[in-house]
Amino acid sequence: MATFSTKDVHPRDSMSYWMDIVADDFAKLSLSATRPFSATLRTGAIDRLNISVYDADAHNVRRGRDEISRADGDDYIVCLQKTGKSIHQQGDREAIVAGGSFFLLDPRKPFSGALAEPGEMVAISIPRNELDARTGPSDLIVSRATTSEKPLCGLAFGFLTMLPDRVDTLDDAAAPKVAEHALDLVALAYSSEMERSPALSSSRSAALTILKTTIESRLHDPDLKPVAAAAAAGISVRYANVLLAQEGTGLEAYIIARRLERCRRALDDPAQARRTIGDIAFSWGFSDLSHFARRFKAEYGCTPGDYRRQHA
Repeated sequence: MATFSTKDVHPRDSMSYWMDIVADDFAKLSLSATRPFSATLRTGAIDRLNISVYDADAHNVRRGRDEISRADGDDYIVCLQKTGKSIHQQGDREAIVAGGSFFLLDPRKPFSGALAEPGEMVAISIPRNELDARTGPSDLIVSRATTSEKPLCGLAFGFLTMLPDRVDTLDDAAAPKVAEHALDLVALAYSSEMERSPALSSSRSAALTILKTTIESRLHDPDLKPVAAAAAAGISVRYANVLLAQEGTGLEAYIIARRLERCRRALDDPAQARRTIGDIAFSWGFSDLSHFARRFKAEYGCTPGDYRRQHA
């Protein structure tokens, strides 16, 4: 983890240091606070997850159109409040978070926030397309606070806040798997929230989220056919196809595509190099090896064996 701290500069320069080095160069934020100001930032990464730990005095942050235009990347940010209390506003939604709570930010849209008292926050940037693949479009969960007192949210909070201490300990084989579990837990936590909320569960986005989460959790089951997947999500096959049609696919095609993606990742994983292609295919729900090979070649342009050799 790289570290930036106002302790490394003279107190009179602490605010300008923090604004120039951290707020502008690193996070593309506008920041204001009373003087004197003390803060430390640690940054690192686990595979495609960028991790930051802020330990700071009370301050205000804002990300407007100018800051957005100067930023790159296309991630969401999961913000986990370990200590202290903060208030964040994005769109027409306000998130009030205290120790043990977390929320999701969309950096492509303006937002503002305030750390009301000295505290520590973990911010994890996660690929937008990977979370959307698990939950559907995330408009309904952006800037919506949830607490670790709820079982699945608590599991996600505990796992995610542990990651900064593992940045320097994970090897190249383990890091992608840890990142995968982190993404799955974030999706699972928010899916459980949407199932509990009557206002959200009535929407198509919530139904799509539940459907995708259900499918993801049972991809290994060869009996997961369209009828079983729709029934487990509490909807009809027809409605499931309507939901997925907006993404240009259908229920059966989506199940096969997710299984193929899981198999592709396994073939790409050095830690699974000793597993046979058949073992991988069967473990992700395929029951016919020739059918799997045909589908894989149609999706990725080469046979599973050729893919593994190319990425060895």
